[in-house]
Amino acid sequence: MKVIETVAEFREAYPQAPKPLGLVPTMGFLHAGHMALVERARADCATVAASIFVNPTQFGPGEDFSTYPRSTEADLEKLEAGGVDLVFAPPADEMYPEGFATAVDVGAIGCRLEGERRPGHFNGVATVVAKLLAIVRPDRAYFGQKDAQQCLVIKRMNADLNLGAEIVVVPTVREPDGLALSSRNAYLTPDERRAAPLIYQSLLVAKRLCEEGVTDAMEVKRQMRMLLEKSPLVRLEYVSVAHADTLEELDLLASPALVSLAARIGRARLIDNLTL
Repeated sequence: MKVIETVAEFREAYPQAPKPLGLVPTMGFLHAGHMALVERARADCATVAASIFVNPTQFGPGEDFSTYPRSTEADLEKLEAGGVDLVFAPPADEMYPEGFATAVDVGAIGCRLEGERRPGHFNGVATVVAKLLAIVRPDRAYFGQKDAQQCLVIKRMNADLNLGAEIVVVPTVREPDGLALSSRNAYLTPDERRAAPLIYQSLLVAKRLCEEGVTDAMEVKRQMRMLLEKSPLVRLEYVSVAHADTLEELDLLASPALVSLAARIGRARLIDNLTL
């Protein structure tokens, strides 16, 4: 496995890499969810590249950029064991050199849900992923369904800018109790960790109601909130029942629908979703 820190060096390595080339973009602190992306890329592609870059432009004021968990040495060991060929791990000034002034704005889809609560977040996501696709030039790029809105943003940007990668979305990886794997789970205390599965359980409430024929989106959200309110440790930010492609809120549950939520549990802000 070759670890590369500069754009120039990666561009030297790219022509020699057998195709197709798959890219797994990460912010590091890798867990089994990331490794599921690596495994899928390894199955699909002759060459697998991964990036490790904690992207400052997708963090807002007061968010956890400075404390975001990092474990580069352990990450590299996991990537090598997973069969990754190339790792792009640039410093911040390589991705955002002095005078950098461009941002990618994907419009309405980046302003709803997470975009509404974290202004500018998806501009940062879209900009860094556009740069990674331009630098690595992968045939396929792999993302997790847990970040469903991020996947939609990246698909929109990739199509609109004709960047040419196939965007592959891999199912969410969960703990045995249903909690979606996330680097931010490391923030949870033991008591908070015991409360965290309520997030996924509330999504299963929505699935059950859908299967029972309930079509009132407000009723679905009400019953989800009732479950989440059982724990004083869970501070709900939002529950959404939205069209799975546009993220416009639905009054009536219709297919395809994305049920999603964000909640704070202690220091951790956790998101999850289920497609109905």
